[in-house]
Amino acid sequence: MIHYFGETKKGKQPTESAEMITFFNYIRKHYPDIAKVATHIRNEGKRNIAQTQKQKSEGMIKGASDVFIHGCPSFCCELKTHSKSSKPSVEQIAYLESVDKLGGFACVARGCTGALEALEVWINEQPR
Repeated sequence: MIHYFGETKKGKQPTESAEMITFFNYIRKHYPDIAKVATHIRNEGKRNIAQTQKQKSEGMIKGASDVFIHGCPSFCCELKTHSKSSKPSVEQIAYLESVDKLGGFACVARGCTGALEALEVWINEQPR
């Protein structure tokens, strides 16, 4: 199951980059052990055909989630802004479905607040 966290909001919203920076700053401060194994998958941006082919051969996967945290289960989160128009792509949903099928924690989060809600749920599901 893909979990969904956060809500849409009206008006101008912070960029996905600003939300990502806030999220990682928070976990560095409050969860330093988790921050050591948390990474942002840089999968966005413009590329020419040669760059795309090279990056695919190096392991880049279209639709890979924005945030990955190693653990058992792993945490994979597709971060979106609070804007109604910010939606996961077909490839992102397929990636998250694969994560879920393999036993990982798969989610879509709206903004840093949604990502932090997801993180709390994931932490509380960890074996003690």
